[in-house]
Amino acid sequence: MTSEIPAALKSDLPQNLWGKIFSATPIVMTVVATILAGLSSSEMTRAQYDRSLAAQMQSKAGDQWGLFQAKRMRSAVEKSTLDLISASFELHDVGAAAEASPELREVAGSAKFRDALRLATSPGVAPGGSVDPRVAAATAAIEASLPEKDIDALLAPLDKAAIDRALQEAQANVRDLDRAMAPAEDAVAYIGSTLGLPKPGSGLSLSRDFTALRLRRDAERYDAEARLNRAIANIYELQVRKGNLSAERHHVRSQRFFYGMLGAQMAVIVATFAMAAKRRNLLWSLAAAAGLGAVGFALYVYLNV
Repeated sequence: MTSEIPAALKSDLPQNLWGKIFSATPIVMTVVATILAGLSSSEMTRAQYDRSLAAQMQSKAGDQWGLFQAKRMRSAVEKSTLDLISASFELHDVGAAAEASPELREVAGSAKFRDALRLATSPGVAPGGSVDPRVAAATAAIEASLPEKDIDALLAPLDKAAIDRALQEAQANVRDLDRAMAPAEDAVAYIGSTLGLPKPGSGLSLSRDFTALRLRRDAERYDAEARLNRAIANIYELQVRKGNLSAERHHVRSQRFFYGMLGAQMAVIVATFAMAAKRRNLLWSLAAAAGLGAVGFALYVYLNV
């Protein structure tokens, strides 16, 4: 978009400071309109990018919620099976039951077996670390289903770096859980292979006792994994909401820059008509006011919206 003042009109302008300002007004307003159009387009592009990124985060959050539900269901199945066995039969300590068997007494009395039994029956270590209080407050608000405006208020002071750090820590907790649970799981596998369960002659009672031990350990792991999957899903939900808030902000800025561009274009038109009609005083004032209004409005949007 370019503007050029005809030579015939230039000759009608006073050759002083105001004349130079009047002659430059259409060109300056054209430049301002072009800049505002570029800013409007840029803000709209950023809004579309944030929307797209939020959609990707929503997909990842859905995956984590799916894992959370699957782990909770597996835990519920393991616990219900354990409850059924406990209600139907009398369960005993695996070590005591193995020592009561003449065939397994020597194996059950070994130090390696006792260490494995201790690991298999010890409570699991739940991984965790320091969580940014702002992230914890925002995720708690989401879990509590607070109103959108309250959640958005908690998200406002959160920057992308803080959410990314929280996500990395939550994902690291999953790896820490694998390392923390591995010794107990290896111990359960060792007990089963050492006792040869299920094994004819070992007795159904010992097989049930070992099955109860394995079910208890599996249920504990599934519960721990489900909690970690829920934590990761909540952080992804924060990213989704943060992305949507940013997209909405850029969308509003794009609209207002567009309005500023229209104001600058109006100034160009008014200034051109003023020169053509040779009624410069009032029309030039309107053009200048429209131009200044466009520039001021653009600065307001850039700094405050």
